[in-house]
Amino acid sequence: MLIAREKKKSNIAEYILYMWQLEDLLRGLDLDMERIKEQLILPFRPDQETAREMYAWYDNLTEMMRLEKVQQAGHVRAVQNNVDELTELHFYLLHKAHDRRYHQLVTAAATNLVEFRSKAGAGNEISDVELALNGLYGHLLLRLRKADVSQQTRQAMDTFSKMIAYLAAQYRKMETEEERLLE
Repeated sequence: MLIAREKKKSNIAEYILYMWQLEDLLRGLDLDMERIKEQLILPFRPDQETAREMYAWYDNLTEMMRLEKVQQAGHVRAVQNNVDELTELHFYLLHKAHDRRYHQLVTAAATNLVEFRSKAGAGNEISDVELALNGLYGHLLLRLRKADVSQQTRQAMDTFSKMIAYLAAQYRKMETEEERLLE
């Protein structure tokens, strides 16, 4: 909860990947709040107020997962909305703002995105942004397992990472400008 809050403020892409990892972790704990408390809350040794806040946050997330029927796979709508916002920004930067730097990054990733889409069996209903995030998440899981990753895969993930990092930075810039306008 504390990490998610900070990541959401600082880097939306890292937040999305963190939340995907957390969804998988909660699934691994069978969405059981007693196990979540033992594994995810108590090891932080939080004070009582923070522990209650963390428990409520995890309880809310597991309830959303149940209600949205993503106990086995998929993502809660709130996180998917962030992916959709990044996708909208992606199209804005390419087609309305004509951001040359972003266009270069997308072009550099394009061949890898096509290849990954094919290997993953992903249809065209999945945006390039979500596809790149899926690739980065899969790469993260491989690294956590200390699995061998080919040079070609590392290079592909590097192009995804640069594209998503730029997109996340532009998202943060947009959020900061909106916050200033609301003050």
